[in-house]
Amino acid sequence: MVDRTVNIGLSLGADICWPICYESLLEGLKLDFELGGNRLRFHCERVTIEPFNLRQPVKYDVVIDRLTHWYSTSREWIKKAIVLNDLYVYNNPWSLQSNEKHTSYCAMMRLGLPVPETWLLPPKAYDATDDLEVTLKRYARMFSLGEIGAKIGYPFFMKPYHGGGWKGVTKIDDLAGFQRAYDASGIEVMNLQAAVLPYDWFVRCIGLGPQLRKVNYDPSAALHDRYRMDIGFLPPEDASVLEDMTLTINAFFGWDFNSCEALARHGVWHPIDFANACPDSQVTSLHYHFPWLIKANLRWSIFCAATERKMRRNLDWEPFYAVADRDLEPRERLREYARIAHERFETERFRDFCRTRLGHLDALAYDFFGSERMRDAIHQKVSALFPAHEVEEFTELFWGRVQLWREQEGACGDQDGF
Repeated sequence: MVDRTVNIGLSLGADICWPICYESLLEGLKLDFELGGNRLRFHCERVTIEPFNLRQPVKYDVVIDRLTHWYSTSREWIKKAIVLNDLYVYNNPWSLQSNEKHTSYCAMMRLGLPVPETWLLPPKAYDATDDLEVTLKRYARMFSLGEIGAKIGYPFFMKPYHGGGWKGVTKIDDLAGFQRAYDASGIEVMNLQAAVLPYDWFVRCIGLGPQLRKVNYDPSAALHDRYRMDIGFLPPEDASVLEDMTLTINAFFGWDFNSCEALARHGVWHPIDFANACPDSQVTSLHYHFPWLIKANLRWSIFCAATERKMRRNLDWEPFYAVADRDLEPRERLREYARIAHERFETERFRDFCRTRLGHLDALAYDFFGSERMRDAIHQKVSALFPAHEVEEFTELFWGRVQLWREQEGACGDQDGF
């Protein structure tokens, strides 16, 4: 039997609270078990940004990539490590770099999901280039905002085709508002998307590997209140549709960690924003749901590292397209997509791994999320975001919500592995 140290890297941006919790719980798990003829122990460290030789070896088995696709050096190191060193990273960096919201809309329309009517609008302005004027004179066509608005129907939403975090999103109620928003959009290329109003539910379904969390979402609330604390609020079939939809999107694009926003109206779930492959991971927004995220992250990263899960470098969309081209009812088609996704995420193998290797995580997490270490992690994050006179108030608010999770869910543990 060979002793093997399994190395997990955290490639981070401005994160504070979740790495503290992840590292503390991984250390507390004291993992030491046999798998595939090896005796495995686990080590975690934070990945640094520095010059690198393209041929230098990589020590990590898995890297959790959090926001670093916005930092070119980190992004290119990750891509090199996948190509040269067989590193497993979530999420697929090429997919993340190339498949912005606009592409994700097109792909899910191709699969038959009920994405609301969506247009792409040329930018109001352009960066100056030597051939800009001649190109626009030859090929740019005049268009009428009034005609486009009438075709889509008011209200609709204008948002950057590649944006995130609600940046640049505007609700357009009439032609005057459309004109103002377009004039202010500058060089941004914008999507226009029909509103699903009124809606019965607005849900954000978070996927981490095959693990899913459905959150009742209120976009009109303050950031710390947008994630509602309801549990079990959806009928079983609605919950199943959302889970299958999220798994389909994530497996299609090679995203281990992503969230899907969907609106329900008249019994139909419309996915409206689902290229979110760096979902919010902070206690200051997730609060009650934060412990679920940490546990899910631990389980999936440990599984991927321990089993030496192979990175799917090529996305391979053809199996999904083959299902899309069959004569199936929409719900049956979505089930078939989800079946492919479960195969790609190795759901049953993962569930068995969680049952047999990580059964003690529930009790450890229950204790940790009630500890002073957890309270201090919250305080650090709040101190970084809130004005000084609000730090204690919001530290207690988020601490209380985490304690509510311990009471309602943490004390019970996760059934059937995860």
